[in-house]
Amino acid sequence: MSERQTSLFYRAAGLADFAKQVLVRLGMAEADAGIAADSLVRADLEGNESHGISRLPIYAKRMREGRIAAVPDMSFEQSGAVLRVDGGNGLGQVVAYRAMEKALPLARENGMTGIFVRGSNHFGTAAYFCQMACRENMALIAMTNSPPGIPPWGGKKAFFGTNPLAFGFPVRSGPPVIIDMSSSVVARGKIILAQKTGESIPKGWAMDEHGAETTDPAAALRGAVLPLGGAKGYALAMAVELMCSVLSGAAYGPHVNNLYKDGDPPAGVGHSFILLDIAKWMSMDNYFDIMERFLQEVKDTPKAAGADEIYYPGERRHKEYEKRSACGLAVAPEVAGELRLLGEAVGVVFPEGEYR
Repeated sequence: MSERQTSLFYRAAGLADFAKQVLVRLGMAEADAGIAADSLVRADLEGNESHGISRLPIYAKRMREGRIAAVPDMSFEQSGAVLRVDGGNGLGQVVAYRAMEKALPLARENGMTGIFVRGSNHFGTAAYFCQMACRENMALIAMTNSPPGIPPWGGKKAFFGTNPLAFGFPVRSGPPVIIDMSSSVVARGKIILAQKTGESIPKGWAMDEHGAETTDPAAALRGAVLPLGGAKGYALAMAVELMCSVLSGAAYGPHVNNLYKDGDPPAGVGHSFILLDIAKWMSMDNYFDIMERFLQEVKDTPKAAGADEIYYPGERRHKEYEKRSACGLAVAPEVAGELRLLGEAVGVVFPEGEYR
């Protein structure tokens, strides 16, 4: 069946308001709840449903259990252009956003800032923080570790997280250049979402706990996700792990606890950001002129057979965002049912959707 036959469509603003109200009922400050809700719904709008509002029920469950702090006691320690952050076991989107807020003036003063965060949780899409930097005419490199998902090359047991790496560069007119990729063939969240909706996963995504390729999402979650590009993806996952754990003091590899595993202690996730104030290298007019020429030459490259247009990273994401903002968001019935039950549990009404 098609998406239109199996999914209801919801207004993005209604979903964001629902998520915000739920998080406030769970004890979060209104401003922090707004940041988290915006991050979740923005992911859905950009076509990244595995990091969207489908994550709200597990966040809420762990907050009610105390495994995620609704009001984190964050601490910040600055040394020159380096900012060290303890997230106080807060929700990752809030911890990372507040860390970036603190770092922006440091980057303006020093030209660049290294931000190393420990004591955090899943922070949604790395692209969200790249967009935050680009709105300030800054560039950003963003990384996070995560619970074990990728085996060392030649191994069959997960050790490293799927560990995304993202880059953001502002553009004068048009969407920013956003490169957001996991170290694995696919984000583990897509496998989690496939399990939730009862779908199989494609071949080449994952292995089961015995090291055999699988299309069963449950078996994949017990096993491991395959690294992007074989040994290169394994090396990339290790580099991100080192940046986010060893340099921050966060948990690493198998010591990062899984948000989806009942009974685990707090996750202990680490993030790393390198924030660059472009104006310290050149005038912004000069930067934007060069960027426009660069992107135009990329797009003017002779097209391969069957290609209608060459997109730069971030354009498709923006087009999807505009389309879904206008048309609404399709939410799978299984996800909508979870959200409705969550709303009933905390006294927040889940919005009505409509078939089209």
